[in-house]
Amino acid sequence: MVRVLGVDPGLTRCGVGVVDGAPGRPLRMVGVGVVRTPAEAEIGQRLLLVEQGIEAWLDEHRPDLVAVERVFAQHNVRTVMGTAQASAVAMLCATRRGIPVTLHTPSEVKAAVTGSGRADKAQVTAMVQRLLRLDAPPKPADAADALALAICHIWRGGATNRLEAAIKAAARTTSPPAPKGTLR
Repeated sequence: MVRVLGVDPGLTRCGVGVVDGAPGRPLRMVGVGVVRTPAEAEIGQRLLLVEQGIEAWLDEHRPDLVAVERVFAQHNVRTVMGTAQASAVAMLCATRRGIPVTLHTPSEVKAAVTGSGRADKAQVTAMVQRLLRLDAPPKPADAADALALAICHIWRGGATNRLEAAIKAAARTTSPPAPKGTLR
């Protein structure tokens, strides 16, 4: 059983959700919410508020892993910058504590939760509600997305990590020996 904090980064609303689970076992929602910052505040103050919110979630829930949505290029540079900054704050908070961080793309999360990488927000929210056996859909969408990230990591993260380790191990064993007198 692993506890994952999912983070859907955003500068105005940063979704956070904690899920306990393991592949092939029932999932359990531990907590869900949103770290909010006022749009009129200076960027430094907003990032500080995001950090304080993430730190509070880390203190309260003590996750084993943190899964953050990988920021992708959007047409609105201002939006992507705020998202990237909030993402970096979440990664920094976890790394400072020695908690492993994994990034998942939106399509990976959608595919893990719904079976389709092209699912819309309503489909993701409905599946999160069903998978976690919740009485009502988690709101707002940022909170549902954070839970979806945690679910994605529980189901895919371990396999991905093992695959990456196997590829690295294979590369070490198949590389030719270095000529004498050279460093590798």
